[in-house]
Amino acid sequence: MSKLSHWDPDNPQEWADSGKAIATRNLCISIPNLLCAFSVWLYWGMLAKFIQKIHFANPEMFSFTFLNSGQPHEGDAYRALMFNLPAVAGLAGATLRIPNSFMIAICGGRNVKFMTTMLLILPAIGAGIALQNPDTPFLTLIILAALSGVGGGAFSSSMSNISFFFPKKMQGLSLGLNAGLGNAGVSVMQFLLPWIITFGAFGSFGGDPLMVGTGDAAKHLWIQNAGLVWVPVLAFLAILALLGMNNLPQHKCGPTPVAIAKYLWLMLLGYIGATVAVVLLLTPWGGFPVILKVFVIVVIAAAITLLAMRLLTPKETKANLRKQFAIFNNKHNWIMTWLYTMTFGSFIGYANAFPKLIDDVFGVIRVGPDGAALAESIINPSAPISSSYIWIGAGVGALIRPLGGWLADKWGGARVTHWDTIVMIAATIGAGYFVSLASQSLTPEQYFPPFLVIFVFLFATTGIGNGSTFRMIPMIFSKEQAGPVLGWTSAIAAYGAFLIPKIVGTQIKGGTPEYALYGFAVYYFSCLIVNWYYYARKGAEIRC
Repeated sequence: MSKLSHWDPDNPQEWADSGKAIATRNLCISIPNLLCAFSVWLYWGMLAKFIQKIHFANPEMFSFTFLNSGQPHEGDAYRALMFNLPAVAGLAGATLRIPNSFMIAICGGRNVKFMTTMLLILPAIGAGIALQNPDTPFLTLIILAALSGVGGGAFSSSMSNISFFFPKKMQGLSLGLNAGLGNAGVSVMQFLLPWIITFGAFGSFGGDPLMVGTGDAAKHLWIQNAGLVWVPVLAFLAILALLGMNNLPQHKCGPTPVAIAKYLWLMLLGYIGATVAVVLLLTPWGGFPVILKVFVIVVIAAAITLLAMRLLTPKETKANLRKQFAIFNNKHNWIMTWLYTMTFGSFIGYANAFPKLIDDVFGVIRVGPDGAALAESIINPSAPISSSYIWIGAGVGALIRPLGGWLADKWGGARVTHWDTIVMIAATIGAGYFVSLASQSLTPEQYFPPFLVIFVFLFATTGIGNGSTFRMIPMIFSKEQAGPVLGWTSAIAAYGAFLIPKIVGTQIKGGTPEYALYGFAVYYFSCLIVNWYYYARKGAEIRC
């Protein structure tokens, strides 16, 4: 079953006879694998939230001195430090998407999906062990967050793989289902983890709980369960991928052991770029502007990874890569990268930052009765219970993504993207406005309901835009280039999982979190102009 001898989904007879059943089976196995990959990749935003909650309840626990001259971080400095965990996971995941963009043609879809799911078991077990000890060094958590980046890289290979299975007329819906239900892993994870950490789900293997609070308010939390819960699920899905998925004949992957060796080598090259990027992120740059620093790091990470792939791969693999690297000579590859970063980059970045953003904006009071800023923010006793809401936004954004693909199939991707971007701009400005009001209020919780409604609406626009922009790519590029372009654009867009938490964390530390959202709105406006000029207007270079 592993490798098909012939594949032509655009042949109606072949599609009806056997193609549809094979493609559907591969899609149905791909979706839960991708869902769990997203869960393990992005649970660091939730883990940062749990760790922060435990620390502020008992400052002796998870009292990190990382890069602070041996002194514990406090207050907003601690909150900003914790944003590094989802940021590192996002940075590693985005960088690993670069080799994953080109991996399917080299290693085969079945082999890649199996190995990706197997590798994710390592950081899941690692987090389950490390979080049992409140004295675990912060560097250990950073390393585990970087290892979780395998789940982020999986998206590029998964989407590239599914694009080969379905005829062009069905790619909007099929890619939307794979991505949308896969992205739903963020929401599933955000819904599951607050519950699974409240009891000893794994008995003696799961270790002892941590005590949060004192007296009658004290409660036990097994935050290690947030990692352990994924281990048996991942093991089952890896076997399912190995036994039920297919490699395609046009992908010259060779025997399974050879394909797996190629996969591991390409992942190692990806981790060269990711490691350099993480070291640069955690190294102080003196007075260099932090916001500019994060963008420089993205460029360096991508450049090093591409250079390593170009120079350090075997001759046969290098020839395959050179053929796929032709996409970099096509200006539309760069244009679609810019546009897709707006949609998927925003979705994944907001999903990564949202759990802590709610706590850090509406869970603290930053001004005194006279309206003057406090020297140190205080905990808001009336703060909203964020765990009741955080899963909604990512869930809406993920589940509505297939609708974006379907609308693009019906009305055209550029047209849907155009109107969706206009709404994104308005929603982002609105969310920033309520964040600003909350940051200057003695009762920030009063602004939470309108903020939540607008932000969930913003998540919905990222989901629709995800589907519509992805649908544009097979219309703009040839079938040979569409797969690598799908992978590449999603790779760069995934840096949103790094950029948005870092930008938001920096602005929270500076006391102006709304500036981050206003800045994102300016970027969205640039995307509106680019999409209109190249693809949406009458007389555009490519109407799609």
